[in-house]
Amino acid sequence: MTQTGRAALFFGPGAKLELAELPVPEPEPGALVMRVTRANICGSDVHIWRGDGALADRGRREDGRVIGHEMTGVVHSLGPGVDRDWSGAPLRPGDRIVCQYFAPCGRCRLCLRGRAEACLRQHRAFVGKPSEFPHFRGAFADYFYVRPTMAVFKVPDEVGDVLAAGVNCALAQMVMAFDRAQVSMGDRVVVQGAGGLGLYGAALARECGAGQVVVIDGVDERLALARQMGADETVDFREFGSPEDRAARVRELTDGGGDVVFELAGHPSAIPEGIRMTARGGKYLELGTFYEGTPVEVDPGYLVMNNITLQAVSFYDARSLAGALAFLARRAGDLPLARAAADYPLEAINEALADQAAGKAARASLVMS
Repeated sequence: MTQTGRAALFFGPGAKLELAELPVPEPEPGALVMRVTRANICGSDVHIWRGDGALADRGRREDGRVIGHEMTGVVHSLGPGVDRDWSGAPLRPGDRIVCQYFAPCGRCRLCLRGRAEACLRQHRAFVGKPSEFPHFRGAFADYFYVRPTMAVFKVPDEVGDVLAAGVNCALAQMVMAFDRAQVSMGDRVVVQGAGGLGLYGAALARECGAGQVVVIDGVDERLALARQMGADETVDFREFGSPEDRAARVRELTDGGGDVVFELAGHPSAIPEGIRMTARGGKYLELGTFYEGTPVEVDPGYLVMNNITLQAVSFYDARSLAGALAFLARRAGDLPLARAAADYPLEAINEALADQAAGKAARASLVMS
């Protein structure tokens, strides 16, 4: 009899996710099947669930799909030829692992130029029908199918599942962003949004030797966590009612603005004010608003006359995933984010999504039974 596992199927914005039983696949050569132990609800999952921007039309599926991508688990089964992770460590069933949730092709022009995160033929999670092999394509399920070109690394013993679950999205994404921004010792770093990305951003800024770290949010628990993760100053946007007031406050705190500013709030309206928070000659990195269909007005003359560099970052490379694990191995004992997860069973996926969207949970996290 074929083994089955649960998956929470998403049918489109406004519809409740429904649990279904799907067959657990046999891994092909070079692939493996991971049994998911914990999956976080990322801000991008909330955008998909709500149908923000162009996602309102793209998200609808009559037969559903498995969403979610920020996860950790253990090796369930290994395909032919798989006996080690991407660092060369022996890999066996039961080993704790993290993996990329997308699969660069490794052969296109961008992959060959060392830009696998921008792969032209990238296979992404969620794509495909749950009724078709390999069935388990997202994190909100008991299993996840790891394709041959998805980087896989064993999780160090000192890193618990709560932290490990955020490695393959929030933390690895920020490691890639910090590498792109070339954050240096003494830099003034400003972070818009204290979700998973923003909290790790504060910690990485401190790790890089930033001279000052400022985090902006409007949820008490997140602001407190930001300070614990490394922020010198926080700006509560409830106290500064306009974009002009918030930008002025950041410029005041940083003596002219951030040398590096990250948009991690996930809302396009944060972009124009974030640019105004960037110091002359500084860098503005856009990560949070990954969905199309919500354009904003940006003054190009302001960028030019202030010599501001604007970059966008999506996905990450295998090196960033390995670097994220190494960071956690060093800092696992003193990162308060490990104690901030609000746990939900997979059966409560709809409640978890609603609580994350409403700001009731700093980090809603699904624990698989």
